[in-house]
Amino acid sequence: MDALANLLDGPRARGAFLLRSVLTPPWSVRIADLAPLTLVHMVRNDAWIRTDDGPARLLRPGGIAVIRGPEPYTVAGDRDTEPQIVIRPGQVSTDPDGDELCERMDLGVRTWGDDPGGAGGPVGESPASAVMISGTYQMRGEISSRLLSALPRVLVLSGDAWSSPLPALLSEEIVRDEPGQEVVLDRLLDLLLIAVLRTWFARPETAAPAWYAAQGDPVVGPALRLLHDDPAHPWTVAELAARTGVSRAALGRRFTDLVGEPPMAYLTGWRLALAADLLREPDSTVASVARRVGYGSPFALSSAFKRVRGVSPQQHRERTAPAS
Repeated sequence: MDALANLLDGPRARGAFLLRSVLTPPWSVRIADLAPLTLVHMVRNDAWIRTDDGPARLLRPGGIAVIRGPEPYTVAGDRDTEPQIVIRPGQVSTDPDGDELCERMDLGVRTWGDDPGGAGGPVGESPASAVMISGTYQMRGEISSRLLSALPRVLVLSGDAWSSPLPALLSEEIVRDEPGQEVVLDRLLDLLLIAVLRTWFARPETAAPAWYAAQGDPVVGPALRLLHDDPAHPWTVAELAARTGVSRAALGRRFTDLVGEPPMAYLTGWRLALAADLLREPDSTVASVARRVGYGSPFALSSAFKRVRGVSPQQHRERTAPAS
């Protein structure tokens, strides 16, 4: 498995929050739900995505944005429109004063907004209304930490930059009320996220992580695949060099130049990123995780985890556990 495949192996939506919004202009929604990641697919009319610390990004019909949390942001029909709606933790919608809007703006199955024609489905909606579909991963454990760290705050992929049947399929499925529909929508959201990120990482202008570009190198690429295929193996620079057909010095120098850190430092980071994700699994133990990521004992994993991440594996598990 290559490094990108490992990176994209993380998304696992579990009861993700998916919503079709139908909003009449001027509209503006402040998202303060603390979610780790949200996809927004613009179906009709434009939207601006504004963060508190970056430039506004335009999302046109057919485009998809991936927005990394938990910091708040605003989605609006106009760049300067002040928010009239606030989405809070638990996907509770209120006005800016805190009065709930959920029931008042309910338009049917997974549909919400202020266009009265939207209650009758797309046929009754005003052409002036903005229509967008959002899918929100609600817990950090659903998205691997290594994936989140590789993403910009806001990623926008225009509709003409790629071709996929997934947005249309999601638009069709989101308003259905069938047995097992939640699972169908979770898997569609995962597939859409993976498809968008794979397209985005492949674009030459993308500020992708250094290891992504290094995958194409004839020496470093195979070394990365070896590390990702079997992180539990007791790798040494000497063995990696032998397997890739170069000297230890040549591999160490080339790997550091292209990836930004030596091979063993990269391996440690990869192992601990895997461990951080595995520790969120309810049945895992520090001992079982240690074995899976290449540490000889729970103590060895705990020592490395605390040295690099500043907390013990148990503290990490408690901090990332979903609220009951």
